[in-house]
Amino acid sequence: MFQLELGLPQVVLGLVNGAFYALLSLGLAVIFGMLNVINFAHGAQFMMGAFVAWMLLAWGGLGYWWALVLSPLIVGAFGVLLEKVLISRLYKLDHLYGLLLTFGLALIIEGVFRNGFGSSGLPYAPPEILSGPPVDLGFMFLPKYRMWVVVAAIVMSLATWLVIEKTRLGAYLRAATENAALVQAFGVNVPRMVTLTYAAGVALAAFAGVLAAPIYSVNPQMGSNLIITVFAVVVIGGMGSILGSVVTGFGLGLIEGLTKVFYPEASSTVIFVIMAIVLLARPAGLFGRA
Repeated sequence: MFQLELGLPQVVLGLVNGAFYALLSLGLAVIFGMLNVINFAHGAQFMMGAFVAWMLLAWGGLGYWWALVLSPLIVGAFGVLLEKVLISRLYKLDHLYGLLLTFGLALIIEGVFRNGFGSSGLPYAPPEILSGPPVDLGFMFLPKYRMWVVVAAIVMSLATWLVIEKTRLGAYLRAATENAALVQAFGVNVPRMVTLTYAAGVALAAFAGVLAAPIYSVNPQMGSNLIITVFAVVVIGGMGSILGSVVTGFGLGLIEGLTKVFYPEASSTVIFVIMAIVLLARPAGLFGRA
């Protein structure tokens, strides 16, 4: 019973971490699955989402709910610019070129924000409606905002999966990854669709950044602290697998939370141990295709 009392709060907190893992790995999976580009700048774009939310409040007086809509659009527009100018030149090259380019972009973006805002964190308060007394779950008191993060992540993940798997637009996207010339012959503007797909993946990272801003301090390193773990989540779920990213993100968040109870020393490495085991048993990932 003692272990259960300790474990249940960590399961709930693990769901919160899993929400960020799921959203970030979802954006990575969309970009890799549709564009075949490993976007190492994803963590920097997550950080940009949080900073844009802070700037909208500090400089424009626009609160959290406006930021939740505008920040993904602004960072997504930046993604359109990146895709047009740089990313579009990589589609016929080896994956290594995309990895090196986006890694360099991540360093540049992080450096720009560090020079402009410093390395110390900037506070960002949650909206008033979500900042009241915590909710009594019986075994712990959970802040309302953390409950909102889990719900928002689940809704956004489900919406993204439905768009890609169940709509005509998603069918065009999947077909374009197999035979872009044939899809274009049917009158579909494939280059524009590819650009908007990259922007959508970037916008998902920015959306996660806005959700993270009231929980973590808004600082230039907040993306780099998460991105390696998120890449491990994507590899375990299967590169390019939308469903795999969501399920694995939440699942590994729970496992990480439980590890903090039963073996705290391994909590920072358990995801990478699982990644090694999965790669040995199933190199394409749990939900991936060879």
